[in-house]
Amino acid sequence: MYELIRTNDAVLLSFAESLMKDAGIRCFVADQGMSILEGSLGMLPRRLLVDDEKAEEARRICVDAGLGAELRSGD
Repeated sequence: MYELIRTNDAVLLSFAESLMKDAGIRCFVADQGMSILEGSLGMLPRRLLVDDEKAEEARRICVDAGLGAELRSGD
């Protein structure tokens, strides 16, 4: 899976997840359990993951929606 976004911002994560679902791109929010364990203090970021073969399409959708600065560099 390809890490698209890593953030502590629940609203941003929800928006990006919604964009992926609307485009029919399967996605997964990783580290939600760890975020709950740390008490939802926002110290541990969550990651939005997409299938590797959909990574470029997902990145383009995020850039078009104004989320380009939030994208991981792909390393």
